[in-house]
Amino acid sequence: MMENVRLTPETDEDDLYSGYNDYNPTYDTKELENDTAFQQAVRTSHGRRPPSKTSLASSMGRPMTGAIQDGVTRPLTAVRAAGFTKAAFRGSAFDPLGQSRGPAPPLETKNEDSPEEKIRQLEKKVNELVEESCIANSCGDLKLALEKAKDAGRMERVLVRQREQVTTPENINLDLTYSVLFNLASQYSANDMYAEALNTYQVIVKNKIFSNAGRLKVNMGNIYLKQRNYSKAIKFYRMALDQIPSIHKEMRIKIMRNIGVAFIKTGQYSDAINSFEHIMSMAPNLKAGFNLTLSYFAVGDREKMKKAFQKLIAVPLEIDDDDKYISPSDDTHTNLVIEAIKNDHLRQMERERKAMAEKYIMTAAKLIAPVIESSFAVGYDWCVEVVKASQYVELANDLEINKAITYLRQKDFNEAVETLKMFEKKDSRVKSAAATNLSSLYYLKNEFAQASSYADLAVNSDRYNPSALTNKGNTVFANGDYEKAAEFYKEALRNDSSCTEALYNIGLTYKKLNRLDEALDCFLKLHAILRNSAQVLYQIANIYELMEDPNQAIEWLMQLISVVPTDSRALSKLGELYDSEGDKSQAFQYYYESYRYFPSNIDVIEWLGAYYIDTQFCEKAIQYFERASLIQPTQVKWKLMVASCFRRSGNYQKALDTYKDIHRKFPENVECLRFLVRLCTDIGLKEVQEYATKLKRLEKMKEIREQRIKSGRDGSGGSRSKREGSAGHDSGQNCSASSKGERLSAKLRALPGTNEPYESSSNKEIDASYVDPLGPQTERPKTAAKKRAEEEDFADEDLGDYLLPE
Repeated sequence: MMENVRLTPETDEDDLYSGYNDYNPTYDTKELENDTAFQQAVRTSHGRRPPSKTSLASSMGRPMTGAIQDGVTRPLTAVRAAGFTKAAFRGSAFDPLGQSRGPAPPLETKNEDSPEEKIRQLEKKVNELVEESCIANSCGDLKLALEKAKDAGRMERVLVRQREQVTTPENINLDLTYSVLFNLASQYSANDMYAEALNTYQVIVKNKIFSNAGRLKVNMGNIYLKQRNYSKAIKFYRMALDQIPSIHKEMRIKIMRNIGVAFIKTGQYSDAINSFEHIMSMAPNLKAGFNLTLSYFAVGDREKMKKAFQKLIAVPLEIDDDDKYISPSDDTHTNLVIEAIKNDHLRQMERERKAMAEKYIMTAAKLIAPVIESSFAVGYDWCVEVVKASQYVELANDLEINKAITYLRQKDFNEAVETLKMFEKKDSRVKSAAATNLSSLYYLKNEFAQASSYADLAVNSDRYNPSALTNKGNTVFANGDYEKAAEFYKEALRNDSSCTEALYNIGLTYKKLNRLDEALDCFLKLHAILRNSAQVLYQIANIYELMEDPNQAIEWLMQLISVVPTDSRALSKLGELYDSEGDKSQAFQYYYESYRYFPSNIDVIEWLGAYYIDTQFCEKAIQYFERASLIQPTQVKWKLMVASCFRRSGNYQKALDTYKDIHRKFPENVECLRFLVRLCTDIGLKEVQEYATKLKRLEKMKEIREQRIKSGRDGSGGSRSKREGSAGHDSGQNCSASSKGERLSAKLRALPGTNEPYESSSNKEIDASYVDPLGPQTERPKTAAKKRAEEEDFADEDLGDYLLPE
């Protein structure tokens, strides 16, 4: 084995470090001072050597750079980019920037009259018009957007004609034409010019040059849907669906949803169900799930309704949990990030999506709960159990509260109370909501102690609940402690400045405290929020009336009747204000309008009758007093006024018959007997003696009664009523009158008494050409007027009790 091993002799070893000190003598800098060629090169301009026959050879045996060999100078390739040139320019100075050549020649002027330049400018202008049209549309100026779109269309047609003259038709900008037409159709649709929009879309769709133009049939289907032409809408939706490839899944789902909505509009619920079932199997979403539930409700399929509701509940929200926005530590950087994203656009979108989901689920539950089981209570219980098992657990309590509200609508107050009492042991938010509703219920039943107890429970459960604070203020208000009630209303407003109930109630409280300026300020603020609230307008007018500013009161009442033109109380209040201002004609107009809408208001009837008597038209006053006697048949004064009108108008026989009828109904009325005696005496009837005897007996009884009263009268006896049965003085049978009623009664007492002649006491002649300014009385529906008068009773104590929104 060792025989095959050969050792290397030591003499054959090479020195590994040899050769490092060897170098080319050309690079020896020590001898540069003695190098004549180098010194000559240094002394020449810019280091260039003069032409020489001799040249130094490089270490590789090739001529040096710049050396002359065989009459040819080797080019300076290494520095050519820095400005060095060939040998022909060696005599010139170093000028790498070319400054010695002088300034650059001027640019060639653009020919603006060339066809190409005109076309380019036109294209730019068309694009600018399209952009301006889109911006105007986004700003809400639809008219300007349409004008810009039309201008762009006209200019684009000019552009096409010019381009056809210069270039071939293949070079036409189809994208620009498409965008102009599409924008024009969109602006027509936005301005409700559907026929023009459809024509423009047809131009695009029928042109085969435009690729994917068939998708615009979706827009055409939307227009037909707005026009309620559902069959054509479905047709165009299906045509668009055929032209959209399957890879565009989201677009196809949206079109399918539109088709389902169109089927619902036409009542084809089975077809709608097929569309929505397909959507829920491919890509479930909230709108499709809700519409599917609605379709099954329309066909009355209970089991399918339950399944559709479960599918709706199972739709994923795809939003982050609220725990994400709670800082887990005290890290400053983390807290800053969480604070930044807590209310950003993404978070707002998540809130909107969650609110929309809750709205759909609550609406669907309220819709199907009464019909999916034998009773609505069992149906609500099923919906509550399904919701508790889903991601919307917090909606179960809201459904329970809605169940109680449904009991209220069915007038089943006991079940409503029992349902709400179940929440007393729940978490604070739900407990506060239930207690608030219980407080409102007991308040409406005038059980203020219970209302106050539950209001306290609601406030203690959630001190920041404005509804609970408002209800607590209402209970305190009902007990007459207005200052304390105002404090509760103020606290409710501090917690929620948009709580209109608290703001309205605090205005009423200030009015009770006679702090009219503060009350007016509250109602004016409320008017800025609720522009067309009849109650707010009435309160403002009433406060101005209390402040003795009738002109402002009239102005606000005019706004009120513009909102509720058939409200009889507002019209009568206007008549009263004009009457106090002395404008009888305007007062008559509004009183008469009030009478037409609600012909049972005694104050209005009394004023109209007195007005006609005052204007010497007693015949027209008769119908009003007859209606008053129908409304108050136990009041003798209305019958006496009818008889008096007959007497004043000269119809003595009719007056006598009326007095006889009054005497049969009210045999102890002294005023009626006096007129009967006088009429029978003048006419010469035999009954005069009978009526005179009755009159004498009644007067004697009256004297005896007055003597007894006078003898037994004590210090408070002066408040007793005067003689019974008098048309002008009988307050025992009259209802209590306001200051306005006293003024009207004064007018009625101005009618002739027992000592006056039967003819008119005034010698003023009646104008034979008099025409009723309102024309003949027309027949109006009375049921709606009575309902309006009963429902829109703007009483000062109407506190607007608050129930939680459903």
